[in-house]
This record gives sequence, C-alpha cells and structure tokens, in this order.
Amino acid sequence: MGVPGVAGHLARVRRGLARVSPAQLLAERAAGALVVDTRTPAHRAAQGEFPGALVIDRTVLEWRLDPTCPYRIPEATGWDLRVVVVCRHGYSSSLAAASLQAVGLSRATDLEGGVERWLAEGFAVHRGPVDLRE
Repeated sequence: MGVPGVAGHLARVRRGLARVSPAQLLAERAAGALVVDTRTPAHRAAQGEFPGALVIDRTVLEWRLDPTCPYRIPEATGWDLRVVVVCRHGYSSSLAAASLQAVGLSRATDLEGGVERWLAEGFAVHRGPVDLRE
C-alpha cells in the first residue's frame, strides 16, 4: 500500500498520469484535447475563467465524461478521448484524472500546478462567460 493518507494516495495516483505543463496544455488543446475545469465558483471568480475549458462540477465529472452514460455531455465521444483536468493547485485534478482513468478514460490527465502555475507562467484567463455543464 505504501504511505497512508492523502499525500501517499496522491503520489501513487500521479505515477499513473502523464501530467502536462501549461505550454503542453496549449498544444494538447490545439490537438483536440478536452479541457475540463473543476474549480469551485468561488475559485473561478477569484482566479478567472480558464480559456477554452468546459466547467464541470467534480461531483458529476465521471458521469458527464463516460461515453456510455445517459448523463454524458456530447463531447464524451469515446474511451480514447484526451481529457486534461484543471483545478486551482493541481491536487484535486490529479485525483479526478485518476478517477477518469479508473472508469475507462485511459488518456485522462491533469495540469501540473493547476491554474496557479498557469497564471505564474503568464498565461491568460478571462472573466466570463463559461461553458458550464451541469
């Protein structure tokens, strides 16, 4: 099992992810990756909206992206879909990406450092509107 607790779990999860940097995310998005922002409304209001991302609440993420689920979004076209999950710091997005992999989306990953790193590296956000998927 390794180290117990959330830190140990996070380390194990990340071994299975090919995480991307902000610059890599731009290339992924240009190549057709689906970018999903799971930040809370308060975090999005404070940091800004992530460009080109679909906003999906973490509580329904797997249902919206499972291509066989009746509650999926139209973009959930198949198990080979490349999904890059974004969160505030890059922690919960790693857990979300691992959960997506566990349900069959083997190409799911996340943004290293989250929106905090995105901003620190000088990449832009905007103030709205968003593509909110409930």
